[in-house]
Amino acid sequence: MTQHWQYHVVDLPPRMFEAMPERLQAELDRLGAEGWELVSVVQVPTLTDYARLFFKKPA
Repeated sequence: MTQHWQYHVVDLPPRMFEAMPERLQAELDRLGAEGWELVSVVQVPTLTDYARLFFKKPA
């Protein structure tokens, strides 16, 4: 049987990493509790250099 996945993408501004690490941790914990697994983080080069987080979970 073929495994099917759902995907979820979150864009985070740099200030989220610097100023609010507790909030970021809480959000990652919440997503993990819902079954989402963080599979990749990519820095998106723009004027703000935000990070794009990719999550997946079984469909």
